[in-house]
Amino acid sequence: MAASLAGQSAIITGASRGIGAEIARRLTKEGVRVAVASRNRESLDRVVVSLGTSAFALQVDVTDRESVAAMGSAFRKTVGGAPDIVVNNAGLFRVAQIEAMKPEDFTGTVGTNLFGSFFILHEFLGEMKKRGSGHVLTIGSMGDRQIFPENAAYNSAKFGLRALHEVLRAEIRGTGVRATLLSPGSVDTALWDQIDTESEESGFPSRSEMLTPDAVGRAALFALTQPPSVNIDELRLSRA
Repeated sequence: MAASLAGQSAIITGASRGIGAEIARRLTKEGVRVAVASRNRESLDRVVVSLGTSAFALQVDVTDRESVAAMGSAFRKTVGGAPDIVVNNAGLFRVAQIEAMKPEDFTGTVGTNLFGSFFILHEFLGEMKKRGSGHVLTIGSMGDRQIFPENAAYNSAKFGLRALHEVLRAEIRGTGVRATLLSPGSVDTALWDQIDTESEESGFPSRSEMLTPDAVGRAALFALTQPPSVNIDELRLSRA
């Protein structure tokens, strides 16, 4: 039987839309007090309204250490301590061949996907280990295992994120804290709005052929509701 999450607290980065918002929706339905976090306050407020009183918004730039620290203080003030569940979901996706990619697109992608996840872990992990409980859910990608042309920034970030997860698993073993890497294939979210996926030359699947945020949300809930003695090290999702 699935373990109950009722009464727990969570923080989800990149939660103003897409996968993050869907996981937030599922967790609030399970009775979790959820902090939805991202840079866009207006979008966060809309998500909170849709989720109800179990959710609250925290504006944060995960690439900025001081911003993450301020967010952490605000979370503790609201909830009373470190979260039971941390969902590192904030991400940025930029594509171009290496020589054509803007340096700021490369650093921004790696900064959001990889550095941001580290900053969030650095903020909360020590308290979770000391408490002896918690679950870190990292949203990876098929791009954390498979290389694609024009994906120098995204592949670098996601391969690094996989490495960060593996180090995390090694360091938390036996502490009571669990960690899961959830790696879906292409998911139909606003991340693709800037890219023409419908042309044959794009090399990307049509958005109608992608996974849905709902599929990722269900997988996330599966990992988070395992008994305390069970750790789902990794889940890989693909379109059937």
